[in-house]
Amino acid sequence: MLKQKLVPQSLADLPILKEVLGSSGVLNSKWKKQEELVVVTAYDILFGQGTAVSGSAEQLILANKDILSSALDRICAKRNVSSVEDLVGQKTAVKPKPRFLRVNTLKTTAESVIEELSKIHMVYKDDMVPDMLVLPPGTDLHSHPLVTNGKVFLQGKASCMVAVALNPKPGWKVIDACAAPGNKTVHLAALMNGEGSIIACELNKERAKTLQHTVRRSGANNIQTVNGDFLDIDSKDPSYAEVRAILLDPSCSGSGISTERLDYLLPSHSRDDQDDASTSSRVMKLSAFQKKALSHALSFPSVARVVYSTCSIHQAENEDVVNAVLPLATSLGFELATPFPQWHRRGLPIFEGSEHLLRTDPEDDLEGFFIALFVRKAANGGVEEPSEDVAVEVPRKVVLRRRHGLRTFSSLRLSRMILCSNRVLW
Repeated sequence: MLKQKLVPQSLADLPILKEVLGSSGVLNSKWKKQEELVVVTAYDILFGQGTAVSGSAEQLILANKDILSSALDRICAKRNVSSVEDLVGQKTAVKPKPRFLRVNTLKTTAESVIEELSKIHMVYKDDMVPDMLVLPPGTDLHSHPLVTNGKVFLQGKASCMVAVALNPKPGWKVIDACAAPGNKTVHLAALMNGEGSIIACELNKERAKTLQHTVRRSGANNIQTVNGDFLDIDSKDPSYAEVRAILLDPSCSGSGISTERLDYLLPSHSRDDQDDASTSSRVMKLSAFQKKALSHALSFPSVARVVYSTCSIHQAENEDVVNAVLPLATSLGFELATPFPQWHRRGLPIFEGSEHLLRTDPEDDLEGFFIALFVRKAANGGVEEPSEDVAVEVPRKVVLRRRHGLRTFSSLRLSRMILCSNRVLW
């Protein structure tokens, strides 16, 4: 908890801290490699937070406190402010984000949670994601009994949109291909009312333990955790013949949530960004793996719905992956559907059909996520859509008669035309 509080605060004041440390000469070659630890420690000591950050970094700052304080005084004089508080007040304000939480309907109800939290917090239901509640920015619920006993999960809205887009039905057999830490896995279980079965795969041994802990906390009893590689599953194995839906949220760059966490302010982030070749190489390796994993997910013979999602902002991990796999998907009878058709931010327009893709952005008070939904067409030419699917629109053709013949519109385009004519903004 201490680290969670100190890091974002120190990042918000990072320009000042870097100027103080730089002008004082405290960061020698030894400590340059641990600059981020020194920054957090300097924030704690110089700005008087009074928290006990222990270790050699603390000893370094305490030994040089007078030098650092003098440097801080010089910066105050240079900027014509009389106190450190005034200096800190000059920093660019970081837009506060609301606190989202998901009600675990396997254990409780949204109404019950609202009744409990409204005693001390302002709380309301999200208007788009079922069983998602919204609280004021800065609300700290990490130690609240509702969180510790698994009745609610502190999960971002964009993250919750992924499982809702897949929309598995009770009784289905589902695979969560890259499941840890497990928040989306247990969300799937809740959407399925604890019925059916979920196979949750995680290759990394330690992350698999985290996944198992999340499952236990949720109370879900229809989840089988597998410490193994999703790519090693034989899609033609008869034991997977009844898999109806797959959620694929593979390893990615995490660039969509690093902005949310203010990681882009870190010194190491700046150094990494300077090495464009290295960054590009890593993203391209991830992209190659993502294409392979998505192709594998589409190969299961009875799967009707596949969601591919990332917490990346890079086109190479998002639209490029979908575009590369789309010919295979089409040959297997899949087409892109439109998750959350009311959502305003869609895929980058790099190929026909990218309007079906979904992006979220920190500008929307959310993390940077990407969602693509593949739906298999039924044998009769329709689409294998589960009933009461309020989160998804599947493109169908609507024919309008005009004076000189027929004009065809997709239902998505038609709905946008109607919305624009009525000046409705989402």
